[in-house]
Amino acid sequence: MTNEQIRNVAIIAHVDHGKTTLVDALLKQGGAFRSNQAVEERVMDSNDIEKERGITILAKNTSVKYGNYKINIVDTPGHADFGGEVERILKMVNGVVLVVDAYEGTMPQTRFVLQKALELNHPIVVVVNKIDRPDARLDEVCDEVLELLMELNASDEQLDSPFVFCSARNGVASTEAGVMGENLIPLFEAIVRHIPAPKGDAEAPVKMLVSALDYNDFVGAIGIGRIECGTLNQNAPVILTNYHKPDQHIRAKVTNIYQFEGLKRVAVEQATVGDIVCVSGVEGVSIGDTLCDTSDLEPIEFPKISEPSVEMTFRVNDSPFAGKEGKFVTSRHLRARLYKEAIKDVSLKVEDGETSECFTVRGRGEMHLSILIENMRREGYEFQVSMPRVLLKTIDGVLCEPIDDMVADVPSDCVGAVIEKMGKRAGELKSMTPFGENRMRIEFSVPSRGLFGYKSEFLTDTKGEGILTSVFDKYDAYRGEIERRACGSLVAFETGESITYGLFNAQNRGPLFIGAGVKVYEGMVVGENPKGGDIAVNVCKAKQLTNMRASGSDDALRLVPHVQMSLEQAIEYIGDDEYLEVTPLSFRLRKIILNTELRLKAEARKKMLGKEEK
Repeated sequence: MTNEQIRNVAIIAHVDHGKTTLVDALLKQGGAFRSNQAVEERVMDSNDIEKERGITILAKNTSVKYGNYKINIVDTPGHADFGGEVERILKMVNGVVLVVDAYEGTMPQTRFVLQKALELNHPIVVVVNKIDRPDARLDEVCDEVLELLMELNASDEQLDSPFVFCSARNGVASTEAGVMGENLIPLFEAIVRHIPAPKGDAEAPVKMLVSALDYNDFVGAIGIGRIECGTLNQNAPVILTNYHKPDQHIRAKVTNIYQFEGLKRVAVEQATVGDIVCVSGVEGVSIGDTLCDTSDLEPIEFPKISEPSVEMTFRVNDSPFAGKEGKFVTSRHLRARLYKEAIKDVSLKVEDGETSECFTVRGRGEMHLSILIENMRREGYEFQVSMPRVLLKTIDGVLCEPIDDMVADVPSDCVGAVIEKMGKRAGELKSMTPFGENRMRIEFSVPSRGLFGYKSEFLTDTKGEGILTSVFDKYDAYRGEIERRACGSLVAFETGESITYGLFNAQNRGPLFIGAGVKVYEGMVVGENPKGGDIAVNVCKAKQLTNMRASGSDDALRLVPHVQMSLEQAIEYIGDDEYLEVTPLSFRLRKIILNTELRLKAEARKKMLGKEEK
């Protein structure tokens, strides 16, 4: 197969606009499966968390056949927190398929991923997906896409991008709006005609930019990328160079070469210009490295990845229950795991903390870091994390903070509640437009820290019918103090096991986070105090036995069902004087200072200092 018969494309879109479902349909019609083969939905979402949450977290490669053409496809995440995955793979492809929901239209992440593709001058095929929705707005969505292209200064060729109208779930496409079509041939044709074949000199010294990494217990690190020029042979000696590290020259040897065929990797002895391949045996390879022939050591430039905007402190668990549930509990284990993750995830930054037992981890957002925490927890790690904090910068002598572009699609009667909450969180209203029947789309410019802990409030305020999305926009002047949490915590007064009698008395103070029969320790957060401030409660208190009986004294005590937090909810809840203890079996909220007396003294000292400053 010549490189003229190869097409390398990335499928990009906002979250839930149907990228992975479209890849499923392309694989089925591209002959990747037998006609009688049972295939699960969203087959590219292979990792456990992706399957559970129904989102794509990691960019993944596959390929399909269409006639004499081989189409290499990269499925990318749609969530803003995983934008680094999109940025790093765009250098691997020659064009993009932009998927847009036929009802929602262009959203914040659509703008972000499209802007990155335009910066690399990639040709675009626009797919308007979910045309079978009864509320589809085909003409309006096409206009929105064209307006967005003009706003982002697209070239004339990019403004002439073909539009394909598709229903990925039904596996049909058409070039005419409102026509369902019979199969995905119109989309295949648009890709083959509009996306150019990879260019490069097959006779030149080989060069390959590593855009992704995989790991295998048997062969070690596996570099994934596109061959820019030359021909790569099995067992060939290469030099690892890096555009951002000009002094790096690491000698290595390519042990195995694999190409993608459907969902499988097939070993080959040779690959040439335009092929997207996996190479193993190259020790020390990392994302952004260039595999060069020994005769030409000029590296390929790797695109600059956007900087992280949120940080958390990961530290060794030092609670009274430390080491009881985890397999990896020491700072050595924690450090090795975090730095290993930073090699694979280019948008994650890890630094050693103030002490040997803590580490600063920076990422794109709360979900980005929570996925890392969840993965580590499932692997047997036990540790503690602090409250998420935004990264501030001083630009031209002005203190600046990250600002997000937030779009909310809400019922018309809930607009007031959302605007009120955004006002308290320093949000600025940018636009408000009617959107469908009895719904409004409102757009805000809001500090990233103003969105911490807001998602659950938003769902309550919109009666569960609102859709909230946000993406990092820019750094702008600091907008003042924002109250992160109005409520306080109910804190366990002693170590022991929670008892119904003690919980019954504590629940009058506020909602509880634990039920009966749970082991607790002094300083552990067991509930919420809606009135503000922390209250020490004794959930281990038992009813005293006496020889006197009174009417009604032995009635069964009824407990209100306790709140069961997810990992994201727990991260959103913790305050600046609290940690979240994470183990393979449980999450526990706790105070940094566990001893009640010492904690009260520290709070009193803090208030005193605050008064003196005023």
